[in-house]
Amino acid sequence: MVLLHGLTSNQFSHTKDTYAVKASGDRMKDAGILEGYLLIVDRAIEPLNNHIVIASINDEQTVKRLRVKKGAVSLVPENASHKPIKITGEMVF
Repeated sequence: MVLLHGLTSNQFSHTKDTYAVKASGDRMKDAGILEGYLLIVDRAIEPLNNHIVIASINDEQTVKRLRVKKGAVSLVPENASHKPIKITGEMVF
C-alpha cells in the first residue's frame, strides 16, 4: 500500500498506529517544522521528555516539545513568540 509520495507501509514499524497530519502555524518553526509540512506520527512510540510530540488537548491536536520537570508537564513551542502550554488537571490530555 502506498501512503504518501512513495512511502510504503513496510517502512513503518507500527502501521496500524501510524498516520499523517499537516502542520499549521509557526509555533515550531525553529525546530524546522513549517506551515504545510506533512508529519508522520507513530502513536505506538512512547513520548519522552524533550521529544517533539503531537498532543491532544481538549480534543485539539498541537505539535510541541514535551517537557516534564518535577512532575509538571508542559508543551513548549519552538518559537519565542509563543508561550508554553502548562498541562493542568482540568485539561483532557
